[in-house]
Amino acid sequence: MNENLFTPFTTPTFLGLPAVMPIIMFPMLLLPTSKHLINNRLITIQQNLTQLILKQMMAIHNTKGQTWSLMLVSLIIFIATTNLLGLLPHSFTPTAQLSMNLAMAIPLWAGTVLTGLRFKTKSSLAHFLPQGTPTLLIPMLVIIETISLFIQPVALAVRLTANITAGHLLMHLVGNATLALMTMNFLATSLTLILLMLLMILEIAVALIQAYVFTLLVSLYLHDNT
Repeated sequence: MNENLFTPFTTPTFLGLPAVMPIIMFPMLLLPTSKHLINNRLITIQQNLTQLILKQMMAIHNTKGQTWSLMLVSLIIFIATTNLLGLLPHSFTPTAQLSMNLAMAIPLWAGTVLTGLRFKTKSSLAHFLPQGTPTLLIPMLVIIETISLFIQPVALAVRLTANITAGHLLMHLVGNATLALMTMNFLATSLTLILLMLLMILEIAVALIQAYVFTLLVSLYLHDNT
């Protein structure tokens, strides 16, 4: 275990250079591909899961929105694999960095907003001023709606960062407690070890759920603008 609580969140370096880009590209090497006519079971399961996720997300979209299907599927696979790899010992989780998540959220959010301004200009601008608003409240509501619009990518990034960081910190603390109790009390060590295993299962679920939530919210933003 690392003594420093925040060591797992520091950017790793190799020969004095940041090693973030190879780490980000590493999950792509773990996805199996096949050039054969008949796929094996692993690739078949992967394709079925991808089709299931794609079907659920694209059910609410029109033709313009469905053009984003490849990007949304790639996004959820990337975030899920990155989150899961971050649970391995002595590993680095890029999605625990707010800068990384903002770099994903802002371009996707901006793309949905620009799509709405291009294809549904009147409808997109109408969100800033609900129908039937009193004249005195118009300036205030426009300001509030503008702030809420620009807060969307920040909320996306902060939600993912907070959930991944909180889980890692909690596992780190429980792991340190387990090591400290090993020489003191066997019963307490067993209880904390069981708690650590339950937290590990919970973190696997959180890693997958947060990838789905992030992609689903981007999909909903796209649906509002297409």
